[in-house]
Amino acid sequence: MDRKKFIRNSILGIASLATAAKVLESCSKNDNDDSGTTATDDASCTVSPSETKGPFPIKTPSQLVLENIKSDRVGVALLINLVIENKNNNCSPLAGVLVDVWHCDKDGNYSEYGGTSMQQTDYTSVHFLRGRQTTDSKGAVSFLSIFPGWYQGRAPHVHVEVLSSTGSSLLVTQIAFPENVTSTVYSSTNYVAHGQADTSNTKDNVFSDSLADELATLTGNLTDGYTLSKTVTVNG
Repeated sequence: MDRKKFIRNSILGIASLATAAKVLESCSKNDNDDSGTTATDDASCTVSPSETKGPFPIKTPSQLVLENIKSDRVGVALLINLVIENKNNNCSPLAGVLVDVWHCDKDGNYSEYGGTSMQQTDYTSVHFLRGRQTTDSKGAVSFLSIFPGWYQGRAPHVHVEVLSSTGSSLLVTQIAFPENVTSTVYSSTNYVAHGQADTSNTKDNVFSDSLADELATLTGNLTDGYTLSKTVTVNG
């Protein structure tokens, strides 16, 4: 399976979520290293930083069990690959836990919210760029999305919550993006009208004290899309 072709073709349209699930599974296997274990980007065994869940958390995550969270949003393709590790078990992969992700669209707007001073555009009745998956035996989940935009006072980011199989929250955190990549994306078609982010990672009130532990690894390009890789460590 050619991951680049997958990301590019997915933006043009996926026939069904069932098909998307099979393709994502294949891509996840191809991204593993030669030992058969899922590659991670964190060498240390420390719990990931805990961050705020708001102000736009998922309202009904159990109803959004999706791998393709793109919906009708337009933007540069982004494949989000996360690995969840258990601090209480020598940071071994944590299988069978729930992972919720959510982020804004290219214009900085969230679904399920709007019509207020914080977000004027009203998207209260739609549910784009939100989803939930259960980690596999390697602690991995994948989501097909688009590269997020930004909104005033925040650096570009993705929200993540990890929950036990029974729904108890284990960690809420956020993921930051390398600024050289965001600068490239925000200069491209569909993003250029919104301009460059007004807040850097180091001046962001969430990332300023924990950026090294929250910065994702990104690979790819504008044509084929990007892959985000991040390991999240919790007290499982």
